[in-house]
Amino acid sequence: MKKSREDDVTAAPEAACPRGTTESLADLGLRGDISSLGSDSEINGFVDGDQKIDKYGFVGGAQYTGELQHEVPPEVLRQRESKWLDMLNSWDKWMAKKHKKVKLRCQKGIPPSLRGRAWQYLSGSKVKMEQNHGKFDEMDGSAGDPTWLDVIERDLHRQFPFHEMFIARGGHGQQDLYRVLKAYTIYRPEEGYCQAQAPIAAVLLMHMPAEQAFWCLVQICEKYLPGYYSAGLEAIQLDGEIFFALLRKVSPVAHKHLNKYKIDPILYMTEWFMCAFSRTLPWVSVLRIWDMFFCEGVKVIFRVGLILLKYTLGSSDKLKKCQGQYETMEKLRSIDPRYMQESFLVREIIELPITEREVEKEHLIQLKKWKDTHGDLQYQPPPRLHSAKAINEAEPHSHKALVQMPSIVVHSPPVSPSSDSSSNSKKKKGKKNAKEQKKEKKKTVKVEPIANGCAPDETKRILKDEQRVIQPADIAEELNQSLLKKDSQLQQSEQSLSSEGTEQDTYL
Repeated sequence: MKKSREDDVTAAPEAACPRGTTESLADLGLRGDISSLGSDSEINGFVDGDQKIDKYGFVGGAQYTGELQHEVPPEVLRQRESKWLDMLNSWDKWMAKKHKKVKLRCQKGIPPSLRGRAWQYLSGSKVKMEQNHGKFDEMDGSAGDPTWLDVIERDLHRQFPFHEMFIARGGHGQQDLYRVLKAYTIYRPEEGYCQAQAPIAAVLLMHMPAEQAFWCLVQICEKYLPGYYSAGLEAIQLDGEIFFALLRKVSPVAHKHLNKYKIDPILYMTEWFMCAFSRTLPWVSVLRIWDMFFCEGVKVIFRVGLILLKYTLGSSDKLKKCQGQYETMEKLRSIDPRYMQESFLVREIIELPITEREVEKEHLIQLKKWKDTHGDLQYQPPPRLHSAKAINEAEPHSHKALVQMPSIVVHSPPVSPSSDSSSNSKKKKGKKNAKEQKKEKKKTVKVEPIANGCAPDETKRILKDEQRVIQPADIAEELNQSLLKKDSQLQQSEQSLSSEGTEQDTYL
């Protein structure tokens, strides 16, 4: 059973020298001096002066993007980040009252800095993880089924071998991928492991840590694509019939051609759907499609497949070179890059009128036909949820489950008792010095000497005003007593001023 599930998924055969190693990349001229290598990409010889890592972490292969021609301006990106942060901090309110706005912003593209967090909120995996606190660590420490673990280990090097996370055999990316896939076989032992889960988990690991990626994978397998990775692959075959029925509405020419040469949907759409186009499209297009997929559900995957068939086989001119099953399959394996371009594809997805209601309606029709020809499904998957809004409503949660916790926590070093007591004594001394300085300032009084010939009443008035503003009461009384002496008025005032060692003389 396990062997047949591997054969059901279209995958490149394993070569004598596995991809993602220095041996297999020697022919590409990408090897460098590996004597001083450190990162996963460096360990496998991807250090070369001419070879650059693109902004998504790819050093080559079909997903390598190089220099992007149409990037979002930085000021626009900052505005979108601010809007997304506002949404994520009030997620329940936005999902309940402004879901259409969330959908529109997903169609525009989630900012790269927030994509991982947004996927967790959209899929409900953030809530799932908080509700199962410590579960992943428990499964991570378990031994697991050796049969599944052997199959997983053999598949690790096939997942995005040109991405810096997964280049090195036994590198950080492959270790986390192994942990996530192993944990799923323990979490769902009746399903085990399916080869198509590996690229899904790898994409998630590019955007979030292992524990978050695991719960996001769980949500994809249980809510978005239920039954896709179970034994027998009945769910994907059933969706293939739904897809073919919808193709008749979208492109009758393509539908007629595929039907004429008896090309079953399972031959070309299995990898598309089970891997969510992660192994088919340019990477920029993959990310934009996943943004919409997490928000709007599986109908986005249906729309992408229908668009590719419509523009590849949808006219008589395009079918001239496809006179047979082999030629048609080759055409579908090498789709024109224009139809996979991000801007073209996203616009067509938004405009294509295939709704979740149509998908569900066709699902009931095809399920009845399946039962008539094959009998009941051997595996009964849970009902499919078609949007982030439906998932949010189906799984009640508290606001605490959506609070963002820091991934890295820095603890301050412990303080010894001796240093603590010394610091306290220093603080006390500092307080005493501050109090003494305040007292000295109060004692220091600025008094202007009285000019000769001033009337006693005028002098008293001036002194009273000075006393109100800056003089303490004891200094004012001393000055008033000195004024009563008529013969030595100025001398006594000067003596009183000079009697305090801390006071300063001022001159008119």
